[in-house]
Amino acid sequence: MLRAYRQCEDAAKRMPHREPNPNAWARELATAVEYRPRWLTPAQAEGIQQQLVAELPWCVHGVRLFGREQAAPRLSSWHGDADARYRYSGIVREPQPWTPTLSALRRRLEDELAQAFNSVLANRYRHGQDSMGWHADDEPELGPEPLIASLSFGASRRFLLKPKRGGRSLGIELEHGSLLLMRGHCQRDYLHALPKTARPVAERINLTFRRIAAKTAG
Repeated sequence: MLRAYRQCEDAAKRMPHREPNPNAWARELATAVEYRPRWLTPAQAEGIQQQLVAELPWCVHGVRLFGREQAAPRLSSWHGDADARYRYSGIVREPQPWTPTLSALRRRLEDELAQAFNSVLANRYRHGQDSMGWHADDEPELGPEPLIASLSFGASRRFLLKPKRGGRSLGIELEHGSLLLMRGHCQRDYLHALPKTARPVAERINLTFRRIAAKTAG
């Protein structure tokens, strides 16, 4: 049984009894989400985190909320093949070139998953007030059932998922050096978020590898 399923099922069991059949969608979600802790050793993950801090051109990007552009509560950097342009929050992102560290991770993921990736979004959460709101990676250029490979470095943060049709959220603690896979109907049927936390937490970096469909990449 996948660890992601166990965490989701445990969370579902703690829900109030007024929620009908509380673990039903947790079982459904287990077909679309897979969590692999310790995908990298602690030493590997620590070295890669330091390389990412040094290599990537981190900056604050704008996001469009309620028709207005605002500064995102995190640092980010978009990298990929030259034609991997990506529209997010109403803004087209032009990719930066692959760095040596990103290229090495891309090769390992492609070898293990038998999936080609042509882009990666790097997000850097400096403290507990940096966050990512509820959303789905369901842009047309990602295709109907994209595979998103998410790598985490640094402090553990709680990653939440909930059905688009409504319902309570379930969480996974994303640990240093872990890999989270979202595939199949995940982006079609679920939203995900990385909420703020009041507890003191160290910095975290997240990489989400994806493939931009060639027919809409230009």
